[in-house]
Amino acid sequence: MFPLRDTIKPRTYPVVNMILIVMNVLVFLYEFSLGNRLEGFVYNFGLTPDLFFRGLNHNFMGAVIPLFTSMFLHGGWFHLIGNMWFLYIFGDNVEDRVGHVGYVFFYLLSGICSALTQALVQPSSAVPMVGASGAIAGVLGAYFLLYPHSRILTLVPIFIFIQVMEIPAVVFLFFWFIWQFVQGSVAASSPGQGGIAWWAHIGGFIAGFVLIFFFKKREKKTDYWV
Repeated sequence: MFPLRDTIKPRTYPVVNMILIVMNVLVFLYEFSLGNRLEGFVYNFGLTPDLFFRGLNHNFMGAVIPLFTSMFLHGGWFHLIGNMWFLYIFGDNVEDRVGHVGYVFFYLLSGICSALTQALVQPSSAVPMVGASGAIAGVLGAYFLLYPHSRILTLVPIFIFIQVMEIPAVVFLFFWFIWQFVQGSVAASSPGQGGIAWWAHIGGFIAGFVLIFFFKKREKKTDYWV
């Protein structure tokens, strides 16, 4: 299933969400310009679980910095475009409910929690993790709680045909989470291999679901009868 848009319009312009999208694109363009230096750049600024845990006792800041930088790196155009599309669709409404400043901290904390989840599942992995998908999964977790009655216009493959249909957000995101969990359970048996960091998605989604209780603003109520 691939989302095309949701049915809820934000009340405020999602300035932080747009800045995050622009930042990710600019960083990727910089990656693209590095040529044969890209591998070293990814190992320096991606999060490698083995290096992270070994570095905590010897170079704390050097170990922690990739928790932040890794969520702005991407492994290719499809990786970048897919992540930014999900962020564009779901992030604006979450920012609307937590405020611009709160959204910055919510996004970063979700990304950190997602990276730590993947690192704890595969602590000996020497493969660096990159991508905004863990932080975006936190946005999805928040959206799941905040807007369960929203509807997502979705491309749905049915055998050899592709249908466009509106799916309740709670159903779309529930199946998205279950798919991450199934794939993560399979991937956990191959800790030395690269690929999709499924457990980062799971950890980010759960983190966003929990964190939104602390970040969401109260909805304003009218003080008059209508």
